[in-house]
Amino acid sequence: MKKALLGFVFVATLITSCKKETKDEVKEATEAVGNEMEEAIDTAAVKVDAAVDSTKSKAGKALEKGADKMNQAAEKLKEAAKK
Repeated sequence: MKKALLGFVFVATLITSCKKETKDEVKEATEAVGNEMEEAIDTAAVKVDAAVDSTKSKAGKALEKGADKMNQAAEKLKEAAKK
């Protein structure tokens, strides 16, 4: 009877310690995934910022070209009106 009771206590102890180890492993895995997600989000944010800056630059250049063409057209119209 004592051996059975000691065996049961031993098994219960193993189960309890396994649960703690499992919880620790799950916690570590959760933290690792969280860190990886933060890094991925930071990387994506940097890429988006770069793309936005590039788009702003391209849009600004396109607007400048359009403004130049509008000025040239306005000058042609003024010259045509004078004739």
